[in-house]
Amino acid sequence: MMLLAKAVLGLGSTIVLAGAYTFREGVLRIDVDEYRSGGSHVHLWVPAAAVPMAMHFVPSQHMRHVSAQAREAMPILHAFVKELKKYPDADFVEIIDSDQHVRMRTRDGKLQIDVDAPDQKVHVLCPLSTIEDVTRQIEEQAPGA
Repeated sequence: MMLLAKAVLGLGSTIVLAGAYTFREGVLRIDVDEYRSGGSHVHLWVPAAAVPMAMHFVPSQHMRHVSAQAREAMPILHAFVKELKKYPDADFVEIIDSDQHVRMRTRDGKLQIDVDAPDQKVHVLCPLSTIEDVTRQIEEQAPGA
């Protein structure tokens, strides 16, 4: 009985530590609601650490192709993320039209993009550290890197 209790305690501790490690960077959240006949309602919550991990399973020829296409944008993206980290809670873009509202801001080290229109709502929340990790992995796959 004591052996079973130790095994359960060990397994439980492993699950808790794995969960804490996976969620250490936060959650990548994507919500899309279309208000039309047959419209989609997608609500996706993914541990932010899972995205860079999943990129290791992308075939190398595809990563090289993406890296080659994104080569010119990488310095801009690095500078963009670096500057966004300096402003952890700031509003950058807000556009208000008669029936549409678009907002881009940072909150608690996450990039938040909200689009509210009569026919759809889109909300994206992504930790800046995840964007950094993804761009670093794409750069590492660059031809000649």
